[in-house]
Amino acid sequence: MIQSSRSIKVPRIRQEKSPLPRDIRVMLAAAFLIALGFGLVAPVLPQFATTFDVGATAAAVIVSIFAFMRLVFAPAGGALIGRFGERNVYVSGLLIVAVSTAACAFAQDYWQLLIFRGLGGAGSVMFTVAAMGLLIRLAPPERRGRVSGAYASAFLIGSVLGPVVGGLLAGFGLRVPFLAYAGALLVAALVVRTMLRGDGNAAQDAGQAPAMALREALSDSAYRAAVFSSFGNGWVTFGVRMATIPLFAVAVLDSRPETAAWALAVFAVGNALALTFSGRLADAWGRKRLLIPGLVITGLATGLIGLTTDLTAFLIASAVAGFGSGLLGPAQQAAVADVIGRGRSGGKVLAVFQMAADTGAIIGPVVAGLIADRLGYGWAFGLTGAVLLVTAAAWLPAREPLKPKN
Repeated sequence: MIQSSRSIKVPRIRQEKSPLPRDIRVMLAAAFLIALGFGLVAPVLPQFATTFDVGATAAAVIVSIFAFMRLVFAPAGGALIGRFGERNVYVSGLLIVAVSTAACAFAQDYWQLLIFRGLGGAGSVMFTVAAMGLLIRLAPPERRGRVSGAYASAFLIGSVLGPVVGGLLAGFGLRVPFLAYAGALLVAALVVRTMLRGDGNAAQDAGQAPAMALREALSDSAYRAAVFSSFGNGWVTFGVRMATIPLFAVAVLDSRPETAAWALAVFAVGNALALTFSGRLADAWGRKRLLIPGLVITGLATGLIGLTTDLTAFLIASAVAGFGSGLLGPAQQAAVADVIGRGRSGGKVLAVFQMAADTGAIIGPVVAGLIADRLGYGWAFGLTGAVLLVTAAAWLPAREPLKPKN
């Protein structure tokens, strides 16, 4: 028994210290370019929309149409992956967003901008779901947590640098960041198409691999819990954090609008700190041991944000929420990868997982806004945090995805 235990542990340690496979590093480079480009346009998009003589509500629609189209087109994206393969859909999605973003730069009225931005959302969900599928098939099973953490880190670095570069480019005109984003996407598509080699069965086209049925995935308690926590994470991390926290900073803390930017920045710092080790721990300890604490920490910290009355406490709570999000992110994605397995296509399964996050990101800010208007921000953030606590409870009876299903 002792010899058997040592024979298992030694290879794992060596694998953790060895470099990630080349194809994974190519995916990381593409992720950085995508996030960098998205960050270029995020700060200027609402301002650019108002140049067409529309108000704040219409400008907000330009932002939300992207998420709405991601949600609507996700099932089709999953079906396309099953037919044409992850790599082809990934590159096609990047090219669609590149063309639609370049078209935004030349939009002559509000409705043109709305249509072009919506088309970008369709392409976005194509490459997002395809990227998850590629990572599942290219990552060694025993290093899925580390790969997911590295991918999240690449996206985080790009999204932090993007707004800085975008702000500088905006000085040359509000249309320039859109062209720069389109260029970054073209480079990312070229990198994936020319440098992603593939290696054996792990990189075969999904169209030639057996597809996992959605019914089979839904019969797995780990997948059901992952979809539920994806919904909660989308509600809190991608929805309320981006839409409601900036309003809270100005209305309750009586701070300047730049305070919201600081909150997002410290969230990113906490996130980055957790990502330095969470992926490795998810591989060594199991997915649930990182997922449940991550959901609880993020939920409690988010709830406390609504109770803060000074800037210091507000920023601390934001940083802790970011730390919790960094704990749960790699473990959650690795859990879905465990359910699908390396030798199968998971287009529809991954599409539903992504739809859950997008649905939460759309519903969360609306519900939080309604509660804040009627009952106050304390109740709004309290309910938001409770959503993640409920999803953490849903993981308690679920099986540990790292272990083979009986």
